[in-house]
Amino acid sequence: MGRGRVQLKRIENKISRQVTFSKRRTGLLKKAHEISVLCDADVALIVFSTKGKLFEYSTDSCMERILERYERYAYAERQVVAPDAECSQGSWSFETPKLLSRIEVLQRNIRNLTGEDLDPLNLRELQYLEQQLDTALKRIRTRKNQLMHESIHELQKKKKSR
Repeated sequence: MGRGRVQLKRIENKISRQVTFSKRRTGLLKKAHEISVLCDADVALIVFSTKGKLFEYSTDSCMERILERYERYAYAERQVVAPDAECSQGSWSFETPKLLSRIEVLQRNIRNLTGEDLDPLNLRELQYLEQQLDTALKRIRTRKNQLMHESIHELQKKKKSR
């Protein structure tokens, strides 16, 4: 005998709701794994419980790569379907968190390059920072010397023309 059709509405009993969530979440994760294996598909699944606990599944490639791929695809789709101003504003709000995190990383790099906020860096990162600073100093000195030579050359020209 098969199960009857379940009416889709919120389960009022808190314990029954939690049990159902747990069982269905497990089944959903199992289905995600099955489709990834059987169909060689990249799958990313994210579930948040009512308490805010995160449950996730991603195929062999990492979740970040799948999400980046999704973002690129979704952005391209929005541009093709509706390139009007309203859609563009939506894509900007979609990009905002990525841009804010990028700004944070760049600001931290600037602080590191000015010798601030070095405590969280390990030895390898400090050596890389030192190498970056050495390279920058060489470029600065080269440019400074070039300007000095050009200035001397200009002064010699003026001296000869007098």
